[in-house]
Amino acid sequence: GKQVAVMVELKARFDEKNNLQWVERLEDEGIHVAYGTIGYKTHTKTSLIVREEDDSEGVQLYSHIGTGNYHSETAKTYEDLGLLTADRTTGQELTRLFNFFTGHSKPEDYEQLFIAPVNMRKNFRELIRREADHARNGGEARIKAKVNNLEDPDIVRELYEASRAGVDIDLVVRTICRLRPGLEGVSENISVHSIVGRFLEHSRIFYFGNDGDPDYFLGSADWMTRNLDNRVEAVTPIENEEIQEQLDELFDLALSDNRRRWVLQSDGSYEQREPAPGEETIDIHQVPDELAAMSDYNTVGIPVCNEFSN
Repeated sequence: GKQVAVMVELKARFDEKNNLQWVERLEDEGIHVAYGTIGYKTHTKTSLIVREEDDSEGVQLYSHIGTGNYHSETAKTYEDLGLLTADRTTGQELTRLFNFFTGHSKPEDYEQLFIAPVNMRKNFRELIRREADHARNGGEARIKAKVNNLEDPDIVRELYEASRAGVDIDLVVRTICRLRPGLEGVSENISVHSIVGRFLEHSRIFYFGNDGDPDYFLGSADWMTRNLDNRVEAVTPIENEEIQEQLDELFDLALSDNRRRWVLQSDGSYEQREPAPGEETIDIHQVPDELAAMSDYNTVGIPVCNEFSN
């Protein structure tokens, strides 16, 4: 009795056959299936529920925006995050995005969500430049980002300029990184870290200090040209203070890990961090096991909220 629409990206590396089989099963159940957007690969990980409630609230929108695929196998080994929210603005903007998927329109007026290839590159550029302005004016300036890859030349250039301005920048980049940290006069204020271990680090998280009034974001996009210009991506702001604190904890863990963390040197080599004699071992991939029994954490140890967050 439910109306269901699903956007399935057929251009999925190593998974095209599996996706085609899922399309057949979905269509057999009467689900409307869209097959991607012309000219772009769809890489968003988003869900939207439109539900008429029994109370006076009427029609409500429930949105999920994540960093990882809706895939039962990768969920066992990938580290990912997702926001489930009843925020109405998020739901309305996600509705526009799904209308784009199903071919009804191509909206350009996203105010809250970062959507590639519409406004994401511009928004990230402005946030980096805002931190640089804070630094030049003597304010608190800080950037932290966790991505799978950092490849886009313009983003690299903006980060170099921010470093020159005095912004402290910590980047957790799992694989490809075209930025060279620690170069005199260029990137002295940038550090680059990579976490390699039991779980594949897959979440994309962004933090901009904003002179003491920080902004947090998470979503599907890496800082790569293909993600910013040639794919449909979604990144959402995180405004709930509890969730912001959890993201801070994740960044602190990643940047203090002395078991799985490798630090990129200015010559392109990596050095693994190890505990000093007598120092406590901090293993970001061990912590989830210790958190799994807690009610506010799921089985992989990633923080979730038990209630919808605005």
